[in-house]
Amino acid sequence: MTKTITQTFSVSHEYRISFTKSLFNTSNTMLPEILKSSGTGKSVKTVVVMDDGVAAHHPLLTEEISAFFTVHAASLSLCAAPLLVTGGEATKNSLTDVEKVLHLINDAKVDRHAFIIAIGGGAVLDMVGFAASIGHRGIGIIRVPTTVLSQNDSGVGVKNSVNFFGKKNFLGTFAPPVAVINDSDFLLTLDDRHWRAGISEAIKVALIKDRRFFEWIETNVSRLSNREMEPMQYLIHRCAEMHTEHIGRGGDPFEKGSSRPLDFGHWAAHKLEQLTNFEVLHGEAVAIGICLDVAYSYELGLIDEAVLKRVIRCFQGLGFTIYHDALAATPPAVGASPELIAGLEEFREHLGGELTIMLLKGVGQSTEYHEMDVPTIAKAMAYLRAAS
Repeated sequence: MTKTITQTFSVSHEYRISFTKSLFNTSNTMLPEILKSSGTGKSVKTVVVMDDGVAAHHPLLTEEISAFFTVHAASLSLCAAPLLVTGGEATKNSLTDVEKVLHLINDAKVDRHAFIIAIGGGAVLDMVGFAASIGHRGIGIIRVPTTVLSQNDSGVGVKNSVNFFGKKNFLGTFAPPVAVINDSDFLLTLDDRHWRAGISEAIKVALIKDRRFFEWIETNVSRLSNREMEPMQYLIHRCAEMHTEHIGRGGDPFEKGSSRPLDFGHWAAHKLEQLTNFEVLHGEAVAIGICLDVAYSYELGLIDEAVLKRVIRCFQGLGFTIYHDALAATPPAVGASPELIAGLEEFREHLGGELTIMLLKGVGQSTEYHEMDVPTIAKAMAYLRAAS
């Protein structure tokens, strides 16, 4: 005789993405209010993990954090000095920094009623989020993204990861944050590459979901290139809004299916990052990956050349490069490199299920394809090479 027990339950989760400036000014009450509302009603225990690049550009930040927690000591407790970890993709390329965060959790006696405040770019937030999600089976994390890309995309979602076996995001978890706080002051010290790079994710989501948003980006290319804060803040807010809408209302927040609209342009981007030893920033690689998939869409006849030229003109107007020789075989005339084509299978393996690539059928309109033709990829690459 066989018996079966069926268990069914659902867990709801809500987190806010808040926008502010001077987060650690002692008069700013946003963080204490968020922590107290998420805590146990007692003095809330916290630790801070910070991107060393952020610390270098904001040399007084550690002191400001210390002063902030001193002023709010009645309700907040900082259990250890801020931990500095490697900034950029290097933090994800080994488990060294993950172990540092786990040691901090252990040494500071951080439990599941405490919180980790992660301050940094998307890679650092990915790494700290991964460590937090496996420490004690899950410790609450407050993300404080410091780059355009992390404020409008990677920092506002539910994914955490590090790279392993030479593959992007091979180890990871789906673990939503307790809160995300975007502080615009951190954007002021970004170099031009990091300021620009995050715009590619806004173009991505606009192209597949919102024609008017793409037209707004086209109209504001000069202002964005000139580092005007007002249009950048709008771009970040709208992009973050669209990403969270898709994650929360798209029916697949933990990506059990094969459809991945928000990975438009990413199959080639992930491989390009690896092929250049991550010298190409993620946002820069995404720009090239989007252009490649839009050019591929054109070669298939899904869009006309005018749409392709608009996309290329937008990226180039912002200062992006739309092609990289690392994508090509040697000599380039041979076509796509075998490593790039292998990236298609790695992309499918990482996402699971059948290969699903998002292509463009108009500005603000997309469609899914389940295979890609190598000669057509080579044609798309040749078009970009000639246009670059």
